Amino acid sequence: MPEWLEIIIRSILFLTILFLLTKIIGKKQISELSFFEYVSGITIGSIAGEVIMGLEDSMFYGMIGILTFGITTFAVDYFALKSKKFRDIVEGKSTVLIQDGKILEDNLKKEKYTIDDMSALLRQKDVFNVADVEFAVLEPNGELSVLLKKENQPLTPKDVNLQVAQEKVPQTVIMDGQILDDALSSAGKTRKWLNIELEKLGVLLENVFMAQVDSYGELTVDIFDDKINVPSPQARPLLLAMIKKAQADLELFALETDSEKAKKMYRKNAEKLKITMEKLTPYLSEPLQ
Repeated sequence: MPEWLEIIIRSILFLTILFLLTKIIGKKQISELSFFEYVSGITIGSIAGEVIMGLEDSMFYGMIGILTFGITTFAVDYFALKSKKFRDIVEGKSTVLIQDGKILEDNLKKEKYTIDDMSALLRQKDVFNVADVEFAVLEPNGELSVLLKKENQPLTPKDVNLQVAQEKVPQTVIMDGQILDDALSSAGKTRKWLNIELEKLGVLLENVFMAQVDSYGELTVDIFDDKINVPSPQARPLLLAMIKKAQADLELFALETDSEKAKKMYRKNAEKLKITMEKLTPYLSEPLQ
């Protein structure tokens, strides 16, 4: 057998074995590696490379080596799930680097991290001032988890008692000019509705690269031609504008009429619309484009 053909056969064989081993071990092997998984992955790859290029006389011995490391890695992961102590030994434990706003120098030395190393990790979290940090912990995978001091945390709607609309996962109803009926059904819409919305936007189905239905039931469209601007949905902003106009008209009518009874009626309904508008604003407010 020609040497080049043997290399091709070995490559395909061991690529298949490595793929199956990775599937058995799980996604963790290709995402967050523990110390053991890191060493195991390097060793398996090295053995496969040696055998594929024919530097080892026996493929069988190479397969035994790879299977041994694969089974060992699987066993280590299994026992790590069962035992917290074993997991701490194999994967390591988290280390607190900053607590109550103070850097713990002993823990930095323990992990062999310098101030520059910690500062680089903080910058990856968009934190440039150590004084802004209340708590920081170095995870076993090398990531730094950071909790900012209360006064430095971003303001949320909950902090100001602001009601916001509940968001749901958008449904992709058109992809590459094809309607996805399952997604359309999940969004509670029909093809007839979809065709009407596309007609409103002045877009043909075959020109749509992707279209999604959001939490509010509005359709957003991206077409193949990037030079053409498709108008954004305006139903909610327009509805809010109509409510504001109606409320303003009622207040104006109350000022213009001479009838006390009519004044009272207009002001009462204007107040009702104002309360309704305040409740609906988080759901309807969206800048007109």
